[in-house]
Amino acid sequence: MSDQEQSVDELGPVDYIVVEFPGSQFDGSIATVLADLVDRGIIRVLDVILIAKGDDGEIDVLEVSDFDDSALDELRRFETEIALLLSEDDVVNLAGAVDPGTTAAVLVYENTWAAPFGAAVRHRGGQLVASGRIPIQALLAAIEEDEDADVNGETE
Repeated sequence: MSDQEQSVDELGPVDYIVVEFPGSQFDGSIATVLADLVDRGIIRVLDVILIAKGDDGEIDVLEVSDFDDSALDELRRFETEIALLLSEDDVVNLAGAVDPGTTAAVLVYENTWAAPFGAAVRHRGGQLVASGRIPIQALLAAIEEDEDADVNGETE
């Protein structure tokens, strides 16, 4: 097995998230939390971009290096490892989820915690056949609904 094949074999699931901030309030303060996840080996940053969407809907794609903010220093350390996985079409599609007048960060990351499990599954001939994510808002709504039912004495 070549080094590249071994590297791919040991790759964990790759996800992306888009987080949006009102106006231009993205100041990089979340970077320390992201750096902690990387330092603990939970994730590996594969790509990160910033999208500013004007009130008129015009999109401006920014790199971390475009900012002078020292709070972004934690993000800058990932730039040498970034694989630039997102195409221009990907960015345009992701920007469609962003509200006008906001700034968003797009993060593509490997779930390194899951890599050994995924490799073990593949080595035994298994494969991932489904995956999904439940948005936190949906979980909170379900919990609130359940709590309301308990308070009102309702049962399922």
